[in-house]
Amino acid sequence: MTSPTDSASRTGGRAASELRPFEIIPHVSPHAEGSALIKMGNTHVYCTASVEDRLPPWLKGKGRGWVTAEYAMLPRATKERTQREAAKGKQGGRTVEIQRLIGRSLRAAIDLDALGEFQITIDCDVIQADGGTRCAAITGGYVALAQAVRLLQRTKKITSHPIKRQIAAVSAGVIKGTPLLDLDYTEDSSAEVDFNVIMTSEGNFVEVQGTAEGKAFPRATLDQILDLTATGLEELFAAQRAAIEAPKRH
Repeated sequence: MTSPTDSASRTGGRAASELRPFEIIPHVSPHAEGSALIKMGNTHVYCTASVEDRLPPWLKGKGRGWVTAEYAMLPRATKERTQREAAKGKQGGRTVEIQRLIGRSLRAAIDLDALGEFQITIDCDVIQADGGTRCAAITGGYVALAQAVRLLQRTKKITSHPIKRQIAAVSAGVIKGTPLLDLDYTEDSSAEVDFNVIMTSEGNFVEVQGTAEGKAFPRATLDQILDLTATGLEELFAAQRAAIEAPKRH
């Protein structure tokens, strides 16, 4: 039986340290202040940024802004239809956890005092899911956020530069003792260790989520995972910069 750690057995024959084929398509919404469609393999997430001059009550009059996020998975993003959470009347625990992760990750990119009294909401809708949806949402959500901030600057609603650093995220895991970067769903469901790593372009960590699915893992495995994800994130940072600089098409 072929080991899943062989490059030939991974989707597209990619190496253990190789990202899935990815693309960040900017300016996909004609209405939102910022937007991007991010494709990580067969995971596709539509991200928009909406700017409002209203703030949560606890922030009013404090001279600083806010960045928050909402996350949803469309009913046929997966092989079987999942019921819309709106039809259930409440969000599931996974949805709440993911959108909180996206929000706090993107707030690490921005100086909220420099943003002024604006709130930017990042909506991340999963069109197609094949593992790594939260990581794709963070990476694409940053592009939408940066576009929205640039629009505030161009329209002279703010004169400062609130974006201080890039934020991106990628998954990794261990299968049959071998660390692999950017897991798809099949790999993720069989991984012995599963990680999501959110990092700044300065090389600092915003969040590291790691779980042993069977037995505990040694410190050396953690170091391997962090080195692996840092390499992949450099590629994503470059793609983000290119997407942000791309001219608007409509």
